[in-house]
Amino acid sequence: MKRTVNLTKVSFAVLAIALVIIAGCSGNGSATGNIMAQGSGQQAVGQSQAVKSQPGNIEIKGSDTLLQMVSNMAEAYQAISPEVRISVTGGGSGTGIAALINGEIPIADASRPIKAEELKQAADKGMQVQEFSIARDMLSVIVNKDNPVEGLTMEQLSKIFKGEITSWKELGGEDKQISLYGRQSTSGTYAFFMEHVVQADYSPKMMNMEGNQAIIDAVKQDKSGIGYAGIGYLLDESGKPIPGVKIVPIASDENSEYITPLDQSKLEEYPVSRVLYQYFANPPTKGSELHKFLLFELSEQGQGIVEKSGYIRLLPGDKEKNDALLARI
Repeated sequence: MKRTVNLTKVSFAVLAIALVIIAGCSGNGSATGNIMAQGSGQQAVGQSQAVKSQPGNIEIKGSDTLLQMVSNMAEAYQAISPEVRISVTGGGSGTGIAALINGEIPIADASRPIKAEELKQAADKGMQVQEFSIARDMLSVIVNKDNPVEGLTMEQLSKIFKGEITSWKELGGEDKQISLYGRQSTSGTYAFFMEHVVQADYSPKMMNMEGNQAIIDAVKQDKSGIGYAGIGYLLDESGKPIPGVKIVPIASDENSEYITPLDQSKLEEYPVSRVLYQYFANPPTKGSELHKFLLFELSEQGQGIVEKSGYIRLLPGDKEKNDALLARI
């Protein structure tokens, strides 16, 4: 009889422990993982749905270029507002803007301006899309560390990515065929580089990579490779260039100075500079968590995070546009 009673007690004890473990596991989605930064459109669906369904939470999606920087912003903001959970995912500027128009998210990250057709789609749904600048990026052209080419003009870059210049020999390098690495078509970086640098369709031989890091890794391994990436992906934690690739100085034309995006004194003169954006379906409500997070991004702490993430603080002209938006809230 004693044996039976003891086994029963053990059974209840095991059951109690199991229930505790199950409760702990099921609570992970809401009790931990407040900041979720995932690239290439991947996200934990259960966590994402939880973020969307709870008041005071913010879901951000879009540009892979902005992914790490905005994740850093979100983590810092959550540290001072622990009751707020922020989900940050990538997938490309086009993906983020589409999600915004479909009412899936309140903020879309974009490394290119919103298109006229996207604005029309939003307007057809009764949205008043608002544009907000959070940083500047020096989009960098990279080659393998062993490539002897020391600089390129904008015209040369255009011809390279159009497929009109196909050998490094034409540019003072070795007699090797140029390998092209770029982003996929949903990327704002893809669109920006095509519009402002290539000014035509890309060569069909360009390999479309899923993210900045994929391009960097490919160029590291390919001595004939050339690609482009946001400057924030090319600097280590101390602000020094990462090994394996070389950032190429760019000149507007043959008569202009070759400028590297690493030269802080000539940032406004660098030919491949761009604004990094966030878009809202409608003006955020004053005092809402969305509004507070927006103000945090503009604050000294927020712009310090921009700098630590390898990007450039907002210039005076960018700030004026933001002030005009804030005045309407």
